[in-house]
Amino acid sequence: MTWYYGECPAPSQRHRDLARKRQDELTKPPGSLGRLEKVAVDFAGWQSRAIPELSRVAVRVFAADHGISRRGVSAFPPEVTAQMVDNFVGGGAAISVLSQPLRADFAVVNMGTFEPVANAPKLHNLQLAPGSADFSEEPALSAALTERCLETGKAQVDMLDCQLFIAGEMGIGNTTAAAAICAAHLGLDGAAVAGRGTGIDDATLRRKRELIDTALNLHAGALDAPLGILQCLGGLEIAALCGAYLRCGQRRIPVLVDGFIATAAALLAAAINPGLRPWLMAAHRSSEGAHGRALDALGLDPLLDLGMRLGEGSGAAVAVPILQSALRLHAQMATFHQAHVQEGETHT
Repeated sequence: MTWYYGECPAPSQRHRDLARKRQDELTKPPGSLGRLEKVAVDFAGWQSRAIPELSRVAVRVFAADHGISRRGVSAFPPEVTAQMVDNFVGGGAAISVLSQPLRADFAVVNMGTFEPVANAPKLHNLQLAPGSADFSEEPALSAALTERCLETGKAQVDMLDCQLFIAGEMGIGNTTAAAAICAAHLGLDGAAVAGRGTGIDDATLRRKRELIDTALNLHAGALDAPLGILQCLGGLEIAALCGAYLRCGQRRIPVLVDGFIATAAALLAAAINPGLRPWLMAAHRSSEGAHGRALDALGLDPLLDLGMRLGEGSGAAVAVPILQSALRLHAQMATFHQAHVQEGETHT
């Protein structure tokens, strides 16, 4: 059996129940901390601990170029992907800045850019291929390359000792790939899924939608399975995200899913192995229109809605302090018994 079909253990229901019981005993009206209470219960199940904690966060930014970017679907030229890899490892990108106060285990994984990038600290410079193919003319990835990308995501997670995993991405044109993936998986067309991404104009948006429809028609016979969608429409970094997510579920590591591209990868990963789904939490709802459709398909309710659409894992990194606050409250608030506070009555 291929590794990614292997079991993702279920979170511990016993520890979820214990955490929920503790929430009911803390010095507050039941449910008054809202979503923060559910966060604590979720982490209890993930960590098999009634009082979980969150101090070890890992961030991996997977980068790759896309053949579709050469068709003019972005406001930025393809050269920006490699330039941004340098910016990530140099500490100047948003996710680089946000990872520092989290003391995150941070690294960038170059899956394959059109032009090779120089080696640097915090860079896994793999260059599996010089980007993906133009999926409006041929499959984005070969079957063998798809498997190598999935394996790379797995290998990255197997290096980690963390309590939460965030996958970021970088690749000019990858909102087009993510939109095509969502269209294929959800049975939609280009107009329903393609947004303005990096801020494209009307003419570019029309071209982006038309290219997605062209690809959907071209690959129609291979889009009835998630691996077929990934191979035909994905990218090296999106396939690596899928592999990383799947391995997280198998290793009992919760995933904080970032924006549109990360969610498209999670959509396919959960379709490949449905046991992954309980290990996913959505960080935020991006301003990319189809992101909401992908979240709904996964049954994920995002923590934040800040109008962000940067990617990189930035929205997820912004959400981490909220998770840490939830667990701190869960662990450190007094119970009614400890504080000698009389509990309120339950009215029916």
